[in-house]
This record gives sequence, C-alpha cells and structure tokens, in this order.
Amino acid sequence: MRNVLNAARPRRAARRTQLVAAALATASALALSACSTGSDTGNSPVADVSMAPDAGKPGTILDRPFEKPNLVLTDTTGKPYDLRERTKGKPTLVYFGYTHCPDVCPLTMSNLADAMKQLPKADRDKLEVVFVTTDPERDTPAELAKWLPSAGDPSFVGLSGAFPKIQAGARQLGIGIDPPSKDADGKIVSMHGAQVMAFSPKNDRGYVVYGENTTVEEYAKDLPKLIRGENP
Repeated sequence: MRNVLNAARPRRAARRTQLVAAALATASALALSACSTGSDTGNSPVADVSMAPDAGKPGTILDRPFEKPNLVLTDTTGKPYDLRERTKGKPTLVYFGYTHCPDVCPLTMSNLADAMKQLPKADRDKLEVVFVTTDPERDTPAELAKWLPSAGDPSFVGLSGAFPKIQAGARQLGIGIDPPSKDADGKIVSMHGAQVMAFSPKNDRGYVVYGENTTVEEYAKDLPKLIRGENP
C-alpha cells in the first residue's frame, strides 16, 4: 500500500507543501457517507459517498497516524467505556455509524464479522471492533445490544452517549459528523463515517483506514497483520 503524504518539496514552498499534504491525507482517508431513512416508512437510503481507492489496495496507510480518541461513552451493558483505557495495547478497529443505516453500516459490520471468522481463535480474542453510534437518540445501549450481534458479531463493542461527545471524538480522527435531521420529505438523514480505522497495538495510533467497499477477503488478508501491529 502506498503512503498518503508526499516527500518534501524545495524549502521555499515547504510550508505550502505541508498544508497541502495534510489536507490530502485527511481527504483521501476520511470520506463520509450520507444515509437517509424514512422515519416511519422504511424508504430506501441514499448512500453515494465512498473512500477513493488507493491504487487498488483495500486500505490506506497514514504517514501521520491519528491518536486514539479520548472518548468515554456507554457500552451495551449500560456501563462507562473508556475507549483509550479499554483498548490500550490491543489491535482495535473503530467505526462511526448508526443502526438505522440500511446498507453501508450493516454491510461493514457483516464484512468484518465474516473476516474474523477466518482467524484463529487466539487472534479473534485479541481484536477489538468498536461501533460508535452517530444517532444516539435512537441507538440506545439496549438497541445496540440487539443490533450488533445480528449485523456483525456478539464480540463487537457498541457505544452510545451524548452526541456532542461523540462528535468531538470523531473530530479527533478528522471525521465530521452532524446530528441526524429530517429533510424536506420527512426522512431522517445521518452523516456518518464511511471508513474503518485500524489502531496499532504497539502505539495505540490509527495508522490504516479502510473504505466502505473493502471486501471480506481483503479484511481477512489484512487482519492478521493489523493484529500484530504491522503494515498490511
């Protein structure tokens, strides 16, 4: 996989190069997906934003890894969950989405679950998959507890809480999310992350980003290396 940032340019243009490189790193890694669902009617979604391909590779390695968000929310048992502390030293995949998303979110969770089934049990036990809702008003801990096992895997961690807290945590990863709102047709629209970010067990930094089109086979191939904290 290629790295995102470019090599340094001549000194006179160094500052401009740094700004452009940082912008490119964030833009290529952090696409958003806009999904709308009928609030009561179950209408079809709109989801047409995907992460740009990285030379045909499933993920993008970041030259400037993200720090793990300083995020304390509520898990599916109703207890506080400190993301940094609970996943410290563990290979961790983090995804921002919501349970009423009809396509992107359940597909991503399903792909991860299917890929994990191909791992030895010892590796499965090491890996943490964390789903952070972007629609906490509807995605209560109880709702996440029902949805995650069917959409993904019973081992997946589901987090809910106050939206400003979730939004702040997403911003620490360069992800901009907005509160769910109704459009002119009365459909609930939620802007959420379309990517899975992998955090290394070696330094707890997010160093690889996967887009919504990543397949089960691609995850299955990369997960063993991610679990060891290696570049896939």
